[in-house]
Amino acid sequence: MTTRTRTADVPPAGPPALARATGPLAWLLAVVQTARPRQWPKNLLVLAAPLAGASLGRRDGLGYALLAAGVFTAAASAVYFINDVADADRDRQHPTKRLRAVASGRLPRSHAIALAVLAVVTAEAVSVWFGELTLALLAALYLASSLSYSLLLKHIPVVELMFVASGFVLRALGGASATRVPPSGWFLAVCSLGALMVATAKRFTELEVLGADAAVHRPVMRWYRPGGLRVGQRVASVLMITAYLLWAAGQHGAWTRVLHLVSALPLALALVRFDWLTSHRPAKPVEDLISRDRLMIACELAWLVLFAAGLLQ
Repeated sequence: MTTRTRTADVPPAGPPALARATGPLAWLLAVVQTARPRQWPKNLLVLAAPLAGASLGRRDGLGYALLAAGVFTAAASAVYFINDVADADRDRQHPTKRLRAVASGRLPRSHAIALAVLAVVTAEAVSVWFGELTLALLAALYLASSLSYSLLLKHIPVVELMFVASGFVLRALGGASATRVPPSGWFLAVCSLGALMVATAKRFTELEVLGADAAVHRPVMRWYRPGGLRVGQRVASVLMITAYLLWAAGQHGAWTRVLHLVSALPLALALVRFDWLTSHRPAKPVEDLISRDRLMIACELAWLVLFAAGLLQ
């Protein structure tokens, strides 16, 4: 079974704006591009545990949460550098990934590897310098998990989805550790299921856009089918909402419990909208579907207002 490539939705090939610069500026822009600044906001997941607990925990908790965000930004950047080196040959065959700095030759492989090592040392050194040994351990676990994924596990169906999702959960745990806000079991369940849902949706959109060619760029895709991925995404969504409702039902205080239960409605609507967007606009990055669609943003803001109101009771 194959899926027709939606060529109309694929951005046209051509030299990116970054390639027009020359000399040291071109190198610096290539480094920034490879570090994926558009992905950095996901490291704000370190604020998830303090937000859920309505507490920044320790004194200067916000500063320590931002420290954790910086540590995971450096760690994630290291992973991106290594991934682009490992996937350079395959990326050159992809309609858009061939424009990446390493694949296009704008950033030499040796430079990317050296920058990855520098980012790892920075992440670990900063954690240790501030006395956050648990944060250093979580960052190291994230790096080990990500590198294991890049070198081997990305070829194992389903397992690779779990490892992609684990990166989001480790960020949340890093924030919890840095701020001294212990995460609850329901909190971890919601984070894990939400991350798994997003990872599954990314695979579905890849398969929808590239069709049979998806396996050329990502070999594990030969084991997936659009229908199975859709079912997986929806099951994860339902389980996530169920875990959220169970968490909300267990909150102390009548108004707090009611507001948190009501907040599940815009959250569920956001998941329904996300489901529709992944089906009808698969060529757009999943991150853009979450953060740039007006209806999604409206649902997310409605959830945030109700959630915050419940915490303030």
